[in-house]
Amino acid sequence: MSETVLVLGSGPIRIGQGIEFDYSCVHCVWTLREMGYNAILVNNNPETVSTDFDTSNGLYFEPVTLEDVCDIISREKPIGVVCQFGGQTAINLAEGLSNRGIKVLGTSHEAIASAEDREQFDALLEKLGVQRPKGRAVRSLAEAEVVADEVGYPVLVRPSFVLGGRAMEIVFSKAQLEGFYAEAEAANPGQPVLVDKYLYGKEAEVDLISDGEDVLVPGIMEHIERAGVHSGDSMAIYPPVSISEEEISQMVRIGVDIHGAVARFHS
Repeated sequence: MSETVLVLGSGPIRIGQGIEFDYSCVHCVWTLREMGYNAILVNNNPETVSTDFDTSNGLYFEPVTLEDVCDIISREKPIGVVCQFGGQTAINLAEGLSNRGIKVLGTSHEAIASAEDREQFDALLEKLGVQRPKGRAVRSLAEAEVVADEVGYPVLVRPSFVLGGRAMEIVFSKAQLEGFYAEAEAANPGQPVLVDKYLYGKEAEVDLISDGEDVLVPGIMEHIERAGVHSGDSMAIYPPVSISEEEISQMVRIGVDIHGAVARFHS
């Protein structure tokens, strides 16, 4: 009898939970089935390919919550759970599952935290000598005001552990910060809010895919809008047209260095 692997989907599609996560989950399930595993998917969105009857070996049309997923695990007894392809909803469960002794396959909850937890990520960038906008994580409006005064307005305010640009705002004054802070805090209760110096200029992004050893760089996208507009809400040019080869090489090097540091840290 084949071993079972549980794959967490992304739930309803909304800001931060785009269709690309469903696409990733489908390919994860297909790959697991090709490898001989019994691949079971948890997702409650009927408008996606992942919930088609023939995509996975089994489908639980249930909310992607810790309670529901643990109930499914107790029934199916998988060898582990894959969280990394389901967007923010899925990766938010990684720590809770790991704390319950459930094996998180692929990207571990420690690796997720090293990228999403501001303090851990800042420490990683400091170790690698990577420059970034000044700022830090805060847990109150008073702390946010102190950081904003230190780095100078405008500042970029956003919740941590939230993908997709939700509750992100460029703040130009103390009054605006007072009005927006509660929204950023409410976007992910219990997690800090990030306050960074907003830098005027060009924005670009690089994506990397790794199997733990080799790193593939599909390409770099250059944003048309000003910096600070989330990629899901912006227009981008691929390949970039006004970024120098030196800048491209620097982006790729930093991305590969970050991957290498995270891989060594969690190996």
